[in-house]
Amino acid sequence: MSYSPPDPPREVPADIASKLDEQSPEILRQVARFAEELAEHREREARLAENEEDEEVEERPEDLPDDVPSKATITIKEINDNRYYYWQWREGEKIRSQYKGPVSPDE
Repeated sequence: MSYSPPDPPREVPADIASKLDEQSPEILRQVARFAEELAEHREREARLAENEEDEEVEERPEDLPDDVPSKATITIKEINDNRYYYWQWREGEKIRSQYKGPVSPDE
């Protein structure tokens, strides 16, 4: 194990790397969790936008509840170290979610 701090990736702007370097381990862990959640949110947004543009109507999944639109996708959310499936779709500018069930530990 190295005793020198890690070098930030080249893609990380210098001002962000500098600010991170000033933070405590606790804050860095919170930032890491936030960054991961934000990345998942942005990826989900992109998938939802992609699905909106897709004009092909897909067959409605058998386990899709009546009150969830067929354009909904399944996403995984982690809450208190537990993982859950949610149906997720866009209604105008808002993203809607509905609980589907827990993620099996073997998945």
